[in-house]
Amino acid sequence: MATLKKKPTPLAGPDAPLDLALQGGGSHGAFTWGVLDRLLDDQTLAIDGVCGTSAGALNAAVMATGWAEGGRPGAKAALRAFWLDVAEQGGCFGGNALSQAGIGASSLDGNPLYLWSQEFLHAFSPYQFNPLDINPLREVVLRHVREDALRNGPLSLFVTATAVRTGQPRVFHRRDLSTNALLASACLPQLFRAVVVDGEPYWDGGYSGNPAIWPLIYETTALDVMLVKVNPLVRPETPDTSGEIADRINEITFNASLVAEMRAISFVQRLVREGRLSEGEYKGLRLHMITDEQNLGQLHPSSKMNTDRRFLEALFKLGYAAAHEWLARHRTAIGARSTFDPAKTFLAPRSVPKRGRSATVVGPLRKDGP
Repeated sequence: MATLKKKPTPLAGPDAPLDLALQGGGSHGAFTWGVLDRLLDDQTLAIDGVCGTSAGALNAAVMATGWAEGGRPGAKAALRAFWLDVAEQGGCFGGNALSQAGIGASSLDGNPLYLWSQEFLHAFSPYQFNPLDINPLREVVLRHVREDALRNGPLSLFVTATAVRTGQPRVFHRRDLSTNALLASACLPQLFRAVVVDGEPYWDGGYSGNPAIWPLIYETTALDVMLVKVNPLVRPETPDTSGEIADRINEITFNASLVAEMRAISFVQRLVREGRLSEGEYKGLRLHMITDEQNLGQLHPSSKMNTDRRFLEALFKLGYAAAHEWLARHRTAIGARSTFDPAKTFLAPRSVPKRGRSATVVGPLRKDGP
């Protein structure tokens, strides 16, 4: 159960170490790229452990590789090179040539080739249409990730994948980390064949932990945990096509494990506050979160396959701005207090945002074009 670890020596104050928890979400991981870029600008932030799933795991691994080879500037450069390579390669998140069309709108839902591809994926499995197991993401990862940096570098990484046979999460850490572990964490079963690691097949980690926060609780000493959230909890409209229904089911599924962990954390925190558990025996987490639910929540789920460079760079700018705003408001809270209540954010009934476009949405993020 989350938070059920004895407290280490108290780590407080502005120099307290910070753990990062990075959600997956296909190309929306470029938002996290922007967040990380801004956090890396702050030389006073002592980043310690990083857990990630799917695109979050890729961001974590690329950052760790760059950091090991060139410090914070190296991490920033590595992340930029990786995402520009994703844009150049295409197909890393299933979009194939559709992502390279240079469209200004983020959604692929109106593209007839995209609609045909969805029907195709419903009829055939990757074991049928991809017998050679071609995965364009593999070559990109090989170009930008060094396994020795993941295993021996200064950042402690935790990467989650879902065991196909049992449905349980597996967290890869240090000596377990590999290119295959990253590909397993990002393996959507509708698009790619299961990735086999140590004789076991794995699918995307989002099904069992997006991200899995408990490794940070049990395996690091940091008390401050920063969640970078890219998957919206609320959608303003009811899906009415088979594709939209499937996409929303996936979003709900990919958020379910995080909501469950937040429920456990909130429950234990409440018991401690009420004096029903001894505070000295439990790790008192200070929770933080960077997101942009207003803008990310307006994007069509199909945009998670869109790797058009303009779209990725627009997401980067949103992430950078969100992190910059968070630091301006809450930097002094690290080492001192939580900046969000998990019960209110994840468990309380939420109002549905009004339909319409936020004034801050930049051109390539808009559903219907610039």
